[in-house]
Amino acid sequence: MKSITRFALATSLALLGALPVFAAPAFAAPVAPADPRDPKDAWIWLEDLDGKRAMDWVAAHNATTEKRLEADPRYKTFYDEALAIYGAKDRIPAPMFLNGRIYNFWQDEQHLRGVLRRTSLEDYRGAQPKWETVLDIDALGKAEGKSWVYKGADCLEPEQRLCLVSLSDGGEDAVEVREFDLATGAFIKDGFHIPRAKQGVAWEDADHLLVATEWTPGEVTESLYPYVIKRVTRGRPLSEAVEIYRGQKSDVGSFPAVMHDGQGNSLTLISRGIDFFHQQSLIVGSDGKVHELAIPQKVSVAGLVSGRVVFRLDEAWGDLPSGAVASAPLDAVRAHPEAIRATLAWAPGPKEALDGISATKDRLLLSVLDNVNGRLLSLAPKSDGGWTTASLPLPDKLALNFGSADSRSNLTFASAEGFTTPDTLYLVDAASGTAQPVKSLPARFDAKGLVVEQREAKSTDGTAIPYFLVHRKDIPLDGSTPVLLNAYGGFQSSSTPYYATIQGKLWMERGGAFAVANIRGGGEFGPEWHEAALKTKRQVAYDDFASVARDMIGRKITSPRRLGIIGGSNGGLLMGVEMTEFPELYNAVVIQVPLLDMIRISKIAAGASWQGEYGDVYADPEARKFWLKTSPYHALRKDVKYPEPYIFTTTRDDRVGPQHARKFAARMEELGLPFYFYENTEGGHGSGADIRQSAKTAALWVTYLSRKLMGPDGE
Repeated sequence: MKSITRFALATSLALLGALPVFAAPAFAAPVAPADPRDPKDAWIWLEDLDGKRAMDWVAAHNATTEKRLEADPRYKTFYDEALAIYGAKDRIPAPMFLNGRIYNFWQDEQHLRGVLRRTSLEDYRGAQPKWETVLDIDALGKAEGKSWVYKGADCLEPEQRLCLVSLSDGGEDAVEVREFDLATGAFIKDGFHIPRAKQGVAWEDADHLLVATEWTPGEVTESLYPYVIKRVTRGRPLSEAVEIYRGQKSDVGSFPAVMHDGQGNSLTLISRGIDFFHQQSLIVGSDGKVHELAIPQKVSVAGLVSGRVVFRLDEAWGDLPSGAVASAPLDAVRAHPEAIRATLAWAPGPKEALDGISATKDRLLLSVLDNVNGRLLSLAPKSDGGWTTASLPLPDKLALNFGSADSRSNLTFASAEGFTTPDTLYLVDAASGTAQPVKSLPARFDAKGLVVEQREAKSTDGTAIPYFLVHRKDIPLDGSTPVLLNAYGGFQSSSTPYYATIQGKLWMERGGAFAVANIRGGGEFGPEWHEAALKTKRQVAYDDFASVARDMIGRKITSPRRLGIIGGSNGGLLMGVEMTEFPELYNAVVIQVPLLDMIRISKIAAGASWQGEYGDVYADPEARKFWLKTSPYHALRKDVKYPEPYIFTTTRDDRVGPQHARKFAARMEELGLPFYFYENTEGGHGSGADIRQSAKTAALWVTYLSRKLMGPDGE
């Protein structure tokens, strides 16, 4: 089953995460011309992604940062420790049920770009599985002279032998799609091949694909996503593909999907993203015609289970409450898409929120947050159209997540982890309700003496904001503890506990504490928690974060001198706002792959797609007024004492774009303000394209934090 929550575009954006086997692509944006409605922008030339002048600027600032930080005696130790974590042989190999076997994608020092490999379930459960390599990405890249990064595979149901493999050059979201045969371990000569683009591809049957891509130059939305879907026939050129659906250029994008259940039923779906959170859902009937589903625009089709269509409700639908899960018979949905009668499958309690939806052969699986702690549910279909619900027996007070589920049985993998609790992987029988531990991650850092607390801070409007704090139990309450505070606060994405290996080994082992704030804008307490910080209401999220900082300072857990903050993507925007609005609270700010120019956001990479989250500064005067005041790039002032930030981005980030980070650093330089800047030339919207790049990324920012927060007087 493939879930298409918040329309299929959500699968292609890391801001919300991706499907287990897919990662859809995105374009690198061309330089946008200056807009007369924008304030004068002296640094717009840095938006020229690969231009010589811009790349010379990047190289010069990279060299300065490397010289400063790599000369620190701690850097080499941090790098070695991070590399050991990323490349450890005793990591849990993430399993995936596929083609009657267990598959895994693996990276280490010998396989920097990774190998797709397989074994049996019985062998996987053993201490030393005997893996068979199916596809070697390092060897493929070397043979073809490309910096290939594996972006997943989508396999034809029900046999799961023929797969569409997505390959990215350097880690960007844009991918090339090729047909691969798992049985032979080779790409199929003259098989399906879709050139590099931002695209969504789905198997219709063995000889047909549904493809959303840039069919002709410029045939993409303002967000640079596809909106035209065509049927591609095996053995025929792409030029002969037949159009089946066309969205609008003003949309975010349109994507196809074909859902399957364990009983052999299927449903072909098209999701037209009006904005990031509102969509039009359509199905392709047996007559080949496209029919709109009569459901609210924030209700999405989340899967197909036992002949029932499963819906995720991010708004109320008649008597069905927001945040709930509902279902309707597949036959009825097909027969009367204009009059769907869905029944409730699950509804959240006062502090509960839906986190994810999956399925086995005939069980609906829900991962749920209860006051930001995990719970896993298995729902069995009843003959009257309802469901019976059972909680699965996994540890509480931890983050619990479903992994790969088997469509041929009721087996699924699930994981449990916490800030100081290493991951344990369970094999779950969703029908019998049993869970057996299969593998456990060895401790990556010394957690002796560490405690995990869940606290609350009062925000400026009186709202209670939960946060997790991991620290030594004997810390003095004199403000001397270095604390690193993280949050995300956007796109209804929840920040839950996780085994913090890098923070634990490189930071907490050396006396630092780590905190995660569950600010508004996220999904920790359902759609309403997200909507409270949408668009021009976003200031509450920034106030929430500052309130958590003040709470820790007020309790003398830390002090502004010892408090650092870190966040990426939308969290990078959060860091930029915190730095410019509340500079007195922090002594270190790590800004990663960020959004920072909120006036030209729609002109950079895929920024136009997020206007449902941030507002449209060109169409809405109130949004423009808000962001002219709040946008970090525009808020910088010469006469303010800001913490010296560490700004990180990647050239191949074709989702957010490195332009934001570049321009912010250049503006600081113009004002005579100190900063660190580093741009990795690969890696996409992440830390690096391989484990060495990721280790360097971690070592740089931890060295920076150590210099700022752990020395007696800072740098």
